[in-house]
Amino acid sequence: MKKFAIGRFVLPAYSAIALVFLLIPIVYTIVFSFNDSTRSNTVWEGFTFRHWLNVCSRQDVCDAVSNSILIGVISTIFATILGTALAIALVRYSFKARSLVSLSLFLPMATPEVVLGAGLAGLFFNAGVGAGLVTIIIAHVMFCLSFVVVTVKARVQTLDPTLEEAGADLYANPTHVFTKITLPLLMPGIISAALLSFALSFDDFIITYFNSGSVTTFPKYIYVAASRGVPAEANVIASAVFLLAIVIVLATQIRGALKRAKLAKG
Repeated sequence: MKKFAIGRFVLPAYSAIALVFLLIPIVYTIVFSFNDSTRSNTVWEGFTFRHWLNVCSRQDVCDAVSNSILIGVISTIFATILGTALAIALVRYSFKARSLVSLSLFLPMATPEVVLGAGLAGLFFNAGVGAGLVTIIIAHVMFCLSFVVVTVKARVQTLDPTLEEAGADLYANPTHVFTKITLPLLMPGIISAALLSFALSFDDFIITYFNSGSVTTFPKYIYVAASRGVPAEANVIASAVFLLAIVIVLATQIRGALKRAKLAKG
């Protein structure tokens, strides 16, 4: 009985300690986004909303965020389209070297980012391609492609082929079957893969650092600014991204709960 009683409290206590440990950097970032600092944002100087109301007063911060968003959106679009097509091909069709292609897609996930970034930088250099926005996008597409394929592939494997066969039996051509049946059923997996791809691209530093040249992204800006204190405007953007992610998760959970309740009543 004593062992059981101890076990009941050890796991919740351990979980609470781990949660607090994970939340400390996030809380620090949010708190110091309200710090009334001018240059260095390492010492608390007072509470203010000034940085939230004038987040682009530091133009270099907003430029870095704009670059990260642009790179993330373009990389996500290409990675999602290519990854979805590859996932469908790997699950639905038999072709030569399919196993080799499937194995190759896992290599970027298993390769350390510093090795991948340095290898891509060497490849671009030997090809005579100058580092910049284009090389970052190419690198991010290659890195995110594997995650998209794995996510969408899991969704494709759960689809019931009889639904598509029923559409074909009702004289729908292959294009209509794909757009009216297959694509809507795959959409939850595709959206999840796209969100994951954007998050990976927006957050990446190592691969970007090797292939960015003079282009500054938000993670790269944070790395350079960390030596003298991350400006409060950067904390504002980081806090806004975190809060936006929380809102999206809560909205998704509430929507799912309402949908389940509606189906239960129906």
